[in-house]
Amino acid sequence: MQIKSVCVYCGSRSGAIDSYGAAADDTGVMIARNGWRLVYGAGDVGLMGRVARAAQDAGADTFGVIPAHLVAWEVGKTDLTRYVVTETMHERKKVMFMNADAIMVLPGGAGSLDELFEALTWRQLGLHEKPVIVLNTDGYWQPFLSLIDHVIDQGFADASLREFITVANTVAEAEEILKPALS
Repeated sequence: MQIKSVCVYCGSRSGAIDSYGAAADDTGVMIARNGWRLVYGAGDVGLMGRVARAAQDAGADTFGVIPAHLVAWEVGKTDLTRYVVTETMHERKKVMFMNADAIMVLPGGAGSLDELFEALTWRQLGLHEKPVIVLNTDGYWQPFLSLIDHVIDQGFADASLREFITVANTVAEAEEILKPALS
């Protein structure tokens, strides 16, 4: 039986409020509890590090992918089940995406937005049908969701773009969305 994998995109910083870190911890535990594998950016800093440490501590298989130029900056977490160093950011994103059955996006910055938009663009183009879940911890993703609605309202995307994004306000909600998708 193949282990199902959840790719988590999130910040390499901790963010401004404690609930972001708590959600990262809960996400790692949730992934382990379900017997899923964590796929993520292989950093040991910020929310990335918290998700990975929580997943490891709870017994999850972990698959991290990091480009060589970020190993020192993001403190490459070499004690993962599988640790892959790529040459470029593009390669990192491809390896992460190809090794996941679902995408979950926690609060993060430009890198997380880049990863989220790429997953949505590929979905819009029909290149995959993986669920894309944004964890809207304390309303973090509300401005993003408003922007997507604006893009649609202004005629630059079909309404289906919004349908490709599943919003979960808590890790428990995300788990309920993922369970049927990964069974």
